[in-house]
Amino acid sequence: MLPAAARVRRSADFSAVLKSGRRAGRGPLVVHLLVPPAAGQISTGAQRRAGFVVGRGIGNAVARNRTRRRLRHLVRDRLDALPAGATLIVRALPGSGELSAADLAGHLDSGLRHLTRVSA
Repeated sequence: MLPAAARVRRSADFSAVLKSGRRAGRGPLVVHLLVPPAAGQISTGAQRRAGFVVGRGIGNAVARNRTRRRLRHLVRDRLDALPAGATLIVRALPGSGELSAADLAGHLDSGLRHLTRVSA
């Protein structure tokens, strides 16, 4: 489970990341990353945050919640690898609910590698 301080909950925060952040689509996942400017505004201890968008295309409420829990578990282990102050949004597309944990992790890692390489 992600700590409360590491969760994106406000609609304005989701919108900011989706509109201004970088995007990488990998299979049934789309990963959005917004890294703050390196103008000294964010200290090295700034909190990294993550949010999830799992729509009705995944399935019923049970399938959506299961997919969200699986993604949250995967992101928790990868959050420290993100730049300080970064905000990550993972959007699950239809078909992501049927993937194995290894396939889901592979798609997530691929998207994160692309985004951190591009933003660095």
